[in-house]
Amino acid sequence: MPVTLSEVMQTIHRYVPRNFTPKIGMILGSGLSSLAEQISNPISIPYQAIPGLQASNVTGHASLLAMGHLNDIPVVCLRGRLHLYEGVTYESISTLVRIVKSLGCSILIITCAAGSLREEALPGDLMMITDHINFHPGNPLVGMNDETIGPRFVAMEDAYDPGLQDIMTSSANRLSIPLHKGVYISTLGPSFETPAEIRAFRRWGADAVGMSVVPEVIVARHCGMRVVCVAAITNLAAGMSPEKITHESTLQFGEVAARKLTKLVPTFIKEVTNELV
Repeated sequence: MPVTLSEVMQTIHRYVPRNFTPKIGMILGSGLSSLAEQISNPISIPYQAIPGLQASNVTGHASLLAMGHLNDIPVVCLRGRLHLYEGVTYESISTLVRIVKSLGCSILIITCAAGSLREEALPGDLMMITDHINFHPGNPLVGMNDETIGPRFVAMEDAYDPGLQDIMTSSANRLSIPLHKGVYISTLGPSFETPAEIRAFRRWGADAVGMSVVPEVIVARHCGMRVVCVAAITNLAAGMSPEKITHESTLQFGEVAARKLTKLVPTFIKEVTNELV
């Protein structure tokens, strides 16, 4: 029988620090785990120690759920994510997001590596996601709905919270960090896109492309969390540059963008916490 969320949380609560009441969760994508190193006195749980889950086999993903404080603010951090192309199910991806919610988080910060479909958004830049196109083969909410988690039908016009976008923009301006804005399209992977696919995606209105984010956003909205997402641009998409796209270059430029995110995200967390108080 599938593992229930209640059973999962029984395991998680064995590790939760005393008097730990987080309001903010984070998902860190490829090459972006350096942000988690700012968390003080973290308590970490390997994904494979959580019932029904497994470690990611993707380079650059630590596969740890960390609980601790970032600038004295309690946070939950998913160091690395799970992808459908690894052979995991939507259920595993949903479980990770729902753990964050069950620990008390009302806000989810998602980061990812993405290819740019705009010439002005270059490798090493940051792009705040304002909307998405779901090109994944399915939806994580398909199947029986658990009303204790969320409603059967979920509105997605505000999937990326406008108020959180304003705070992220303000934080970036304060730090003089350029922040592009755009629409993210998710593909299954693990192969990168073809030039023909990129031309089609650009006509659809996409500005960035990647292999994650959208399932996590859908699950987060289903359980009532507000979402903000920032992508680290690691390459120009296929057909837009003579450079060959590789996972190694994704990690390389992810590190460049990570240096900006390690300043931007803590500033955003401080600002949004002031709003929550």
